[in-house]
Amino acid sequence: VQLVESGGGLVQPGGSLRLSCAASGSIFRINAMGWYRQAPGKQRELVARITSGGSNNYADSVKGRFTVSRDNAKNTVYLQMNNLKPEDTAVYYCNAQVVGYTLYENNYWGQGTQVTVSS
Repeated sequence: VQLVESGGGLVQPGGSLRLSCAASGSIFRINAMGWYRQAPGKQRELVARITSGGSNNYADSVKGRFTVSRDNAKNTVYLQMNNLKPEDTAVYYCNAQVVGYTLYENNYWGQGTQVTVSS
């Protein structure tokens, strides 16, 4: 299973970006999908997560600014980021809990995409 992310880049404070992450490979079902981030010198933290049924949760620091969504038919998760702040600067990682055809669930990570918020 591979997770391929896209959509990162450089944006000014107050701007917006949309991240995408597509999963491919031997996939029977994807349970939760989500986004984590890691800033220099800090631990990786959960940003937003969404279940296969559409339930979601967010880090307090992004509530009201970020929106996570998914397209189950495309095995893709999105992160719409609005009103970006310099403290949002980090490498953003996609995560997926994938059930393969053996019916075992495994945890997968994308390669990461850099988001830089700076004037």
